[in-house]
Amino acid sequence: MTDADRRSGPAVPRVRLVDLTAGVLTALADGDLAKAGELAGVEFGPEFLAERWLWDFRLAQLTEDPGRAGWLTYAVVDAGADAGQGRPRAVGNGGYHGPPDADGMVEIGYAIHPDRRRRGYGRATVAELLRRAAALPEVATVRAAIRPDNAASLATIAGFGFAHVGEQWDEIDGLEYIYERPATDFPRDRET
Repeated sequence: MTDADRRSGPAVPRVRLVDLTAGVLTALADGDLAKAGELAGVEFGPEFLAERWLWDFRLAQLTEDPGRAGWLTYAVVDAGADAGQGRPRAVGNGGYHGPPDADGMVEIGYAIHPDRRRRGYGRATVAELLRRAAALPEVATVRAAIRPDNAASLATIAGFGFAHVGEQWDEIDGLEYIYERPATDFPRDRET
């Protein structure tokens, strides 16, 4: 490693978000990682089996309202890894909780698998979700709701211009702090 490499720090990963269609969600909910991977063009590791509740939930949302397609869950893959070596492996998932509401607000969510954390994938995922939101005129505000004891997620959104605007009670996570930021002032080409 050269002195220049030490000064520049670790490389920030670039991520690609792969839409989890109804077919992929069905396969994941059924625990069929091979079929899900074939349909999505992504290698899903066993970590995805622990999130079957999420795949069932998102599939029900998509079935109830097909207009939510593209506004729910994506596989997060390292855009620079596995090039030319078959399907890229998913390092986590991220997305929106649905399309923009009447006020133009979308809420983001993300989860990076434990063996891939602390490598910049969470920040890269948030940046990509913000870039996508900024590119759409119907999105005015991006929200993140985070448990106050989730230091990793709070650190992940730090530096992205989110402001603490309130709190809410979530049936699954309990108390969450609500953070928001304008969607329109996030540069599409910003590096994390």
